[in-house]
Amino acid sequence: MLVIETATAACSAALLDGGVLLAEGHEIVGRGHAERLVPMVRGLLDGRRPQAILVDCGPGSFTGVRVGLAAAHGLAIGWRVPLAGYSSLALLAAMGDGAGIAAAMQGGHGELFVQSFAGDPLAPIDALRSLAPAEAAVVTHAKRIVGSGAEALVAARGHGEAVELLPRAAEALRLPEALRSLPPRPIYGRAPDAKAMT
Repeated sequence: MLVIETATAACSAALLDGGVLLAEGHEIVGRGHAERLVPMVRGLLDGRRPQAILVDCGPGSFTGVRVGLAAAHGLAIGWRVPLAGYSSLALLAAMGDGAGIAAAMQGGHGELFVQSFAGDPLAPIDALRSLAPAEAAVVTHAKRIVGSGAEALVAARGHGEAVELLPRAAEALRLPEALRSLPPRPIYGRAPDAKAMT
């Protein structure tokens, strides 16, 4: 299975065989995912052809989410293989060892994408929200916060443990089946900045 991760500043891809990591690429690029992703995937495959594709659907950067989904859809059509999605926040929670944890990522306009998770198996216990750090501090009760917005959330609350992380494609092995079988559609987490002209 090929895993594609472009929803954040990380451009990441991994080739998995069951529970085994065969190859991965992971770079912190900020921008430029479109230019980096295809060469990264080509290098990982080394002539191999995946039987399935898994892609991060967001939330995260609007552009990054679209780049990953467009590449995943194109490859799935070309290879005629199944395509499924996962949430960047769920992957962060899994990377943070999941039980009683919240994921917080930097969003737009100074807001944070936040969601809380229970463990065994990992599952969300509230809805994804995009909130100012002070508002996120009121609704997020987990002691351990993971993600690019962890420090901002812990600072706004005045307590807790912040673990700064970015999603990594190879860590998709940690997601339970229910959290890696989402429809491959964008999870934006907030309304777009652009407004239709009236």
